[in-house]
Amino acid sequence: MTASDIFFYEAFAEEAEQLLFYANGTGLRVGHSPLTIQETGHTAPPAPVISLRTQSVLPPTWAPQLRGILSRSTGYDHLNAYRALTAPACPALGYLPLYCARAVAEQALLLTLALLRRLPQQLAAFERFQRDHLTGREIAGKTMALFGVGNIGYEIWRIASSLGVHVLGVDPVQKHADVTYAPPAQALAAADIIICAMNLTPRNHGYFTREVLAQTTRRPLLVNIARGEFTPAAVLEEALTAGALSGVALDVFHEEAILAPALRSAQLAPLTADNHALLRLSKRPDVLLTPHNAFNTTEAVQRKAEQSIQALCHFRTHGHFLWPAPEE
Repeated sequence: MTASDIFFYEAFAEEAEQLLFYANGTGLRVGHSPLTIQETGHTAPPAPVISLRTQSVLPPTWAPQLRGILSRSTGYDHLNAYRALTAPACPALGYLPLYCARAVAEQALLLTLALLRRLPQQLAAFERFQRDHLTGREIAGKTMALFGVGNIGYEIWRIASSLGVHVLGVDPVQKHADVTYAPPAQALAAADIIICAMNLTPRNHGYFTREVLAQTTRRPLLVNIARGEFTPAAVLEEALTAGALSGVALDVFHEEAILAPALRSAQLAPLTADNHALLRLSKRPDVLLTPHNAFNTTEAVQRKAEQSIQALCHFRTHGHFLWPAPEE
């Protein structure tokens, strides 16, 4: 393996191309792989600084051997978990909070509109060119319960409001004066659409429980573009079957670090019971699943690569990342 200053895990083709482009001329020696750490089989860090996304499982034994870990993600819950596991040997931790707010917000609305207009059923009906039982709903005039109004959530609020949606923000930190905030129970009871855009913490893990979803009254859609840990598939399956929800769209998945490598390798034996519930959901016409791809636009990938190299050059000069991962 060629010696590297930084090794990028989970770097798909377009991202790797952009990373190399922005690294050119910086003097950084860059290595990369499309695989997670566990898929590569690496037994030791391939560079003193590594970068990953959210599907890699970081070995605790690597902590003393690393100078830094950069997560190319807007979330940092996995970094804080690693910090708690490896302190005081944990290296410097950084993340990228700014690169994909618009991209993820657009995906959230894309999934919402697709469910409202029954897009999977429309596509399936083309061969027979019939329109029976394809009647959808317009988004204007609907009420959205938006859980999490940070960078991504605020962008969702902006787009949804421009489409005529009444948005109720649910967030303990009410930092936007133009957002109408509401307590969770009030927002759930009024919601036609629920969108999850929260930061994951130990306190809100598994947030959308059977009891939480029982507070809905209007059979809302539920869209999660934040972290899969908020929405276990078994709970969603039960809610859809019972009629508490009328549709579900997920771009993130509970136990994704197990799910993603298993699906990529077509080796399903490691899948958990909740993963199998997700596979059952995938067969339903009222469910849309995308492969943690909401961030993936040309514009956001360019921003991510540029900001990654900026963060690494800053780390090389100052010994800490441009955007350090906040401690909970």
